[in-house]
Amino acid sequence: MFDSTITLPVWFFILLLVAATYAILMSVLFPSVRWYVRRRLNRAVDRLNTNLQIRIRPLQRTRRQVLIDQLMFDQDVIAMIEQMAQQENIPRDVLQQRVLSYAREIVPSFNAYVYYRAVYWISKKLSRFIYRVRVAAADPAGLSNIDPDATVVFVMNHRSNMDYVLISYLAAERVTLSFAVGEWARVFPLDMLIRAMGAFFVRRGSQNPLYRKVLERYVCMATKSGVCQAVFLEGGLSRDGRLGQPKLGFLDYILRNYDWQTDRPVVFVPVSINYDRVLEDHNMVSWESKDKRLTARQHLARLRQFLGNNLFVSSKVRWLRYGYASVNFGIPISMREYCSNNNVDFNHLSKDQRINKIADLAEVLMAALRYVMPVIPVPVISSVLLRAGEETLTSLEIVSRSDELLDLMISNGAAMKEAEKPRSRTLLKSLELLTAREFIVEENDRYRINPAHRMLVEYYANSIAHWWQEKPEA
Repeated sequence: MFDSTITLPVWFFILLLVAATYAILMSVLFPSVRWYVRRRLNRAVDRLNTNLQIRIRPLQRTRRQVLIDQLMFDQDVIAMIEQMAQQENIPRDVLQQRVLSYAREIVPSFNAYVYYRAVYWISKKLSRFIYRVRVAAADPAGLSNIDPDATVVFVMNHRSNMDYVLISYLAAERVTLSFAVGEWARVFPLDMLIRAMGAFFVRRGSQNPLYRKVLERYVCMATKSGVCQAVFLEGGLSRDGRLGQPKLGFLDYILRNYDWQTDRPVVFVPVSINYDRVLEDHNMVSWESKDKRLTARQHLARLRQFLGNNLFVSSKVRWLRYGYASVNFGIPISMREYCSNNNVDFNHLSKDQRINKIADLAEVLMAALRYVMPVIPVPVISSVLLRAGEETLTSLEIVSRSDELLDLMISNGAAMKEAEKPRSRTLLKSLELLTAREFIVEENDRYRINPAHRMLVEYYANSIAHWWQEKPEA
């Protein structure tokens, strides 16, 4: 019986061989490889946690499919499905498939190796390649004393898409950040990299109640698990250089079920970012004119031009072209203290009452961002030239008036010390930067704003205008 011969067609033998190989790979090899990789990854995470102020949370180490399943069977999501099925007569199976699609879109796939071996390295090199990076803190002791078990939320202004890169680099030695990223980044393979960073995608302005419920439950899940998050409170890039109106949705997601007496502490850290040169500045000031917005092809052309102009020059030349990128960390705001001092229980308020209280908190956070907005050379010089009106100024007059303006802003309460004021040489180099970009015109050492680029000069001056246009209220 066992020494008999069976003849098979070649195609059938190949089919059996492929099936057997697949079975061995899936049953033996892949599980072993996954176990080996996960074991090394867990060891790497344990080593990282010994150096981080805020540790990588268990939720970030949980398999992505498990998190998706949790959202699928979340009681609030199921209740929303039931409500929509009855009100809109949509089959439950269809709604559940939508939830699955939304969950897969939102839930990240954090990978510590990618975050610290790739993203951190790229962010560090790119930030230093373009800018002189300067970082400060209004309350260093407060930052160091944040409860390691707290949910830390970095609340930032949004000046440039470089913000993601810059803050990822500067915060990486203390925490791993989970960004809320817009739909613009949902392109292959960028979306895979962003998910591996622990970021999650958000549809800006979506009014779909089921999508918003899934997003809300994920944010709530991450908050309760202590995941550090980074939020652009304005919701989008500043078009005129000023801080925009705060968007309340994300704050509401974080706090609507928050019990400050029993839940994990939530701490908001204001982070203000400013640049001597915003890479997208031309696109920002012309945003309202759709015909002036750059197309994808024009963006690629500018990228090629940028690389050609900067790859083979010294760092000093690049820094003369791009100047400073400055990040100031503000005073941490503990929600336990805030709720106690203001007698607020977000989870016990009606929707209208809660939104009003969230709006009050948002104004506090925006004021904190204005307070620590970096005062750097190009915005200062832009402000001086705007204040001069039609008057032309010599380089020495610009330096002198810049010094006077800095003193005015410090006296008005700007988070800047006398020793931190830029030197005359730094101001003159920034004047060269503005002249090279043709924002200002120079004739016989007398400078004036180029009318063709006045909006761009205003764009940079607006970032610090709240300190000199009128005295801030106490």
